[in-house]
Amino acid sequence: MREFNEIVIPDLGSFGKDSGLQKLDICSAGRFAVGSNGVQTIAATGDGKVEFIAFENKSIAFVRSSMGYPAYYPVEPAGIDKPLKAVLMDLDGTSVRSESFWIWIIQQTTASLLGNPNFELEDEDLPYVSGHSVSEHLKYCVNKYCPDKSVEQAREFYFKHTHEEMELIVQGRGRKDAFTPSPGIKEFLLKLKEANLKIGLVTSGLYEKAWPEILSAFRQLDMPDPKNFYDAIITAGFPLRKGSAGTLGELSPKPHPWLYAEVARVGLGLEPSERRSVIGIEDSGAGVCSIRLAGFAAFGLADGNIIESGTKALCEHYCDNFEEIESLIL
Repeated sequence: MREFNEIVIPDLGSFGKDSGLQKLDICSAGRFAVGSNGVQTIAATGDGKVEFIAFENKSIAFVRSSMGYPAYYPVEPAGIDKPLKAVLMDLDGTSVRSESFWIWIIQQTTASLLGNPNFELEDEDLPYVSGHSVSEHLKYCVNKYCPDKSVEQAREFYFKHTHEEMELIVQGRGRKDAFTPSPGIKEFLLKLKEANLKIGLVTSGLYEKAWPEILSAFRQLDMPDPKNFYDAIITAGFPLRKGSAGTLGELSPKPHPWLYAEVARVGLGLEPSERRSVIGIEDSGAGVCSIRLAGFAAFGLADGNIIESGTKALCEHYCDNFEEIESLIL
């Protein structure tokens, strides 16, 4: 890692030592190095999930993958032009507090793999079992706790536990503390509706995980059917299982840009030229990167892992609550 002096990453911004970014000499894939082929700077997010390769007048982002399929993306400039046309919102941690529940499911899965019902994750595991795809979470646990097992075996247990718990929750018999609406979310959503803004809901979670969350939250808030309330909802689709067809989602979750790009372009019908009229709201570093790589301005929400992941500097604004966001966009 290089000594950190202030750097400039075209179309992303200028960053100082306190930005949370880490300055590198060479991209982790070994394809780009500072001082070679026009590369002026390479910097990674604090969690190392995304690396930015800066040239004189442009930048690209390298999104790493523990599943073996990384990708490069152009970095587009982002900003805000009012009046806004759309607000894109994350689900877990932003709209609904559910992270502890899904970490518990990962823990239950690992316990099943080990044949040890008393197994518990360690505090140091938490950054690696939230905010990314199911397969990446499971691969981390397999590598650390049961390397003789496979991700495929872990997925079988994961979806078994998930299916059982989701059925109970939809029936109103599941864990009461599984999903809690985020403070102020109802008032914020209704304000967006009053302002005639389009609202897109985005999650890296699979549909069978996401829908019970949304439904549970709206029931608690005494709000209408979320399918009719939101203008578009994008999830990571349906899991690939033996004997059935899955949909794309495990290799293209946040911090890849596709979920946010799809909800805006396909779900809400917004052209790329309208990017500055769209913002995204996230509480995770992976989500912030996803919004920025889709070309939108990111609003960070406190209480997630944005600061810990070293991505606060990528946020247009970093806010403590929805009231603060409302004051900035309406």
